[in-house]
Amino acid sequence: MLTYFRRPVVLFALVLVAAVTSFLLLKPDAATIAAPPKPVTVNTHQGTLPKTRAVAPAPDTAALPPATPKTILARQQVPILCYHQLRNWRPRDSKMAKTYIVEEENFRNQIKMLADSGYHTISPDQLYDYLLHNKPLPEKPIMLTFDDTNLDHYTVAAPVLEQYGFRGVFFVMTVSLGRPNYMSKAQVKALSDAGHTIGSHTWDHHNVKKYNPEDWVTQIEKPSKQLQEITGKPVLYFAYPFGLWNQQAIPELKKRNFRAAFQLATSRDSLDPMFTIRRIIASGYWSPKQLHRSMVNSF
Repeated sequence: MLTYFRRPVVLFALVLVAAVTSFLLLKPDAATIAAPPKPVTVNTHQGTLPKTRAVAPAPDTAALPPATPKTILARQQVPILCYHQLRNWRPRDSKMAKTYIVEEENFRNQIKMLADSGYHTISPDQLYDYLLHNKPLPEKPIMLTFDDTNLDHYTVAAPVLEQYGFRGVFFVMTVSLGRPNYMSKAQVKALSDAGHTIGSHTWDHHNVKKYNPEDWVTQIEKPSKQLQEITGKPVLYFAYPFGLWNQQAIPELKKRNFRAAFQLATSRDSLDPMFTIRRIIASGYWSPKQLHRSMVNSF
């Protein structure tokens, strides 16, 4: 019997059978192989995180070059609304002033309309990543911005936004901090701590087109430093007073570490669209329906 197993042909056959058996025992069954993870869609509801489209995980864009100005200009614009005062009209308010004053009930109805229509607020960081790196945004994105540090941004806007799980961008004019009818430093910090974005709106709303060299320190550097001290976060976004800008302002803002700047409704700069992002004023004369129509027509 032992002599039989010593035969070369028999030994070769035994080795082959052992190898095949080992392969079959070790090979994982196809049914036990884990399927690749499916994209996660976050369920949306008032007060919860906005849902995003079910898409494959985005590639890491850290090593990718940013989009060219031409590519940025070709991307679909995100609607961005600009609010100023949120209070009831007074007899002495001029016709022009009422454009910038949205009455409280109308503001609540406008925000409710946006929520009921399926809009989701985004931050400037999300907009930045979308424009430069084409990162996905929530469905029906919108940005809500508030200029000039008015107290009603804290007492009226913030509670309404919170009701719908929205977040805003508050562009602060630092000269007014702590003055009557304006926000305090503590209130600005509270907004930041609640997840809203705090941006710069200069020291005293001085038109950037009229700056002298020293104005860049007074109007931009010092206010940005003060806001960073208040919030504990870098100040990366800027809103031009009156929505007015010129090409000379853009390199000055870049030197001071701003990532983007927001104007109003004029055309974007062909070379620096990130520093001429468009917004429209939410007029006090608009009903929620008129606001929505203006958004669709403008963006």
